[in-house]
Amino acid sequence: MPDEMSWPLIRSRGEGGASTHLEASASETGALVIGILGTGDFSRSLARRLVASGYQVVVGSRNPHRSVALFPEEAEVTSQMEAASQADLVFVAVFPEHHSTLLELKPSLAGKTLVDVSNGLRINKEGPSNAEQLADLFPESFIVKGFNTISAWTLQVGPRDGSKQVYLCSDNQKAKSLVMQVCRRMGFIPVDMGQLSSSVEIENLTLHLFPSWHIPILCTVSLFFFFYLYNFTRDILLPYITAKKSAFYKMPIKTVNVTLPSVALVMLALVYVPGLCAAFLQLWRGTKYKRFPSWLDGWLTRRKQFGLCSFLCAVLHAVYSLCLPMRKSARFTLLNKAFKQVKDGVQDSWVDEDVWRMELYLSVGIMALGLLSLLAVTSLPSVANSVNWREFSFIQSTLGYCALSMATLHTVFFGWDRAFDPAQYHFYLPPTFLLVLILPLLVLLGRLALFVPCVAQRLRQIRRGWEESRHIRFTLPDDDRRNGLEDVSNV
Repeated sequence: MPDEMSWPLIRSRGEGGASTHLEASASETGALVIGILGTGDFSRSLARRLVASGYQVVVGSRNPHRSVALFPEEAEVTSQMEAASQADLVFVAVFPEHHSTLLELKPSLAGKTLVDVSNGLRINKEGPSNAEQLADLFPESFIVKGFNTISAWTLQVGPRDGSKQVYLCSDNQKAKSLVMQVCRRMGFIPVDMGQLSSSVEIENLTLHLFPSWHIPILCTVSLFFFFYLYNFTRDILLPYITAKKSAFYKMPIKTVNVTLPSVALVMLALVYVPGLCAAFLQLWRGTKYKRFPSWLDGWLTRRKQFGLCSFLCAVLHAVYSLCLPMRKSARFTLLNKAFKQVKDGVQDSWVDEDVWRMELYLSVGIMALGLLSLLAVTSLPSVANSVNWREFSFIQSTLGYCALSMATLHTVFFGWDRAFDPAQYHFYLPPTFLLVLILPLLVLLGRLALFVPCVAQRLRQIRRGWEESRHIRFTLPDDDRRNGLEDVSNV
């Protein structure tokens, strides 16, 4: 049996015209007749995909003669009234403000399934949705909301280059099942969203702009401005005010390069803070059956976004660091130091401590970036779906803490013994790396606290159903082959 997705989208027109191919298609596939009301970009792409899937397609247009050249020759382009009369299932591909112009088609559309593919111009929080308004206009038809989250480009090139999921909802199960069959035959995956009242949510899906990214991006930008202003004030502004020493040339590269790793490390620590908060909250409550606060729930669901923002800052830091020797200021500084050494008669400026610090600093930094890259790749849905839960948890948790440890060591080696040098506290402001290390060290200490045997044992019990209120009490087995509920006692 030939692959339906390999059929050409547009075939050449023959002498028989559209009606000849329409009859041939119907006799070959025995499929239902699908009508499309509207001749816009979405309608044309939808017609091509339906024809490629072997369906008999009839398109309703207010001006058929002008629109016929825009559609594949297998699709019959006719008037809206004739299309509504011929079709068994109709896609309403007109803007919602023009739905009322279709009222004259009500007798022809009675008892038929109408698929509303429209979207609104703004997020609708109160309703009714476009689909519900269409249902009010055509009470004798069966309204299905769907295909509004699929772009015209995805329809034209097929589901292989776009999202495969199509959200559907309807008050009529038979109509929804019919549209699901059409959806599967087109190569997409239908997702049942329930009753037509869910159409408000489906229509709002296309209007959200990265809803889960708002807080992580805001946090990243805020941290960047804080550390940038702190470095600018400490290293550029105050020296200029007090000693008239101009170092404003550092602003585009060097100050940014000191700021980026600071943001990356703090954002990476913020990935694991909510997990620690959840664990200690369960230990304090003595149960897992109480809901977390809403802020903690939201934080837990956005850990992926926090991690990817951290990865972005780390990659930019690596690129900026590679560009540091290319600056004119770096070359002039190097020449001035070399000239000063020659002038002072210094023949060997090698310092073992500085060499070892730089070697260790770069080594753990590279390992941290490599682990962050692995975490970022694993967070992709296509990769995450190819591993089981234990593998995913090992990468995101165990290797994630390893990445945090390497990044923290990277910062520690960068600071070395300068934390104890009074000369580093310019204008009584501590070095930036000291501020950055506070949160990662607290996270790592909190993680170590959960490894204490008595704490780890109690947390395992709680997460397997143990409650301090004595509703459920049991002792964990020595091995993990039993479920740990053999000694359950109700007190």
